Amino acid sequence: MAAPRRAAVLGSPITHSLSPVLHRAAYRELGLTGWTYDRFEVDEEGLPGFFRTLGPGWAGLSLTMPLKRAVIPLLDEISDTAASVDAVNTVVFSEDGRTTGDNTDIPGMVAALREHGIDRTEAAAILGAGATASSALAALARICPGEITVYVRSGARAAEIRRWAERLGVAVRVADWADAGQALRAPLVISTTPAGVTDALARSVPERPAALFDVLYDPWPTALAARWSAHGGAVVSGLDLLVHQAVLQVEQMTGLAPAPLDAMRKAGERALADR
Repeated sequence: MAAPRRAAVLGSPITHSLSPVLHRAAYRELGLTGWTYDRFEVDEEGLPGFFRTLGPGWAGLSLTMPLKRAVIPLLDEISDTAASVDAVNTVVFSEDGRTTGDNTDIPGMVAALREHGIDRTEAAAILGAGATASSALAALARICPGEITVYVRSGARAAEIRRWAERLGVAVRVADWADAGQALRAPLVISTTPAGVTDALARSVPERPAALFDVLYDPWPTALAARWSAHGGAVVSGLDLLVHQAVLQVEQMTGLAPAPLDAMRKAGERALADR
């Protein structure tokens, strides 16, 4: 049995995070008595000071916005996956105190899609062009050999997406948000926008939609996801992503695999139902 260790999720705001629920469920299933997982409200300015307080009992950290890029200069090394999108959501502490940053969002997206029978798509569309869209591009680079169309709401976002596409080596076409209804006819649609942004698109869902990956999980279902399901399309939720990326975090932080996916998912579902 692994010795008791500490882990936590950092971010701002952080009170909404389901990470403690998921990780604690994993610890119970794995018999990690004495392991703790907490949440801390930490912004970019406070992050270096927080790191200075961390002692040898720490196993790892989960990071949410706005810390995924800010943490990089504080680490000893980062994985190629994290470097590909300049974003770290996982920090693992080795026994000698070295810190390694990784990004489990990208393989978590791939795993969530695979669980729903989607391990390859000939083309895809992404709604939105923020930080999550870069992870979506990186995930699609692994499963989509064809063109990816990204629907954006500003010229600045369009330029940023083109830079990410070049860096990741994927073929991208950037389209205006006014034409986002056309995205819904793609074989795979990944919605990366904040709550409410895609609500107006729900009426444009085709009669026989293919697959939708909506990265939101609260509130759920989104208007788009609900309409998609009503028309018989496959839907991958933000909770699917959250659980799969947390599974990878647990495995890295504890050194135990496989992490208990089902128990973590059920714990997340219960927590959302209680909100």
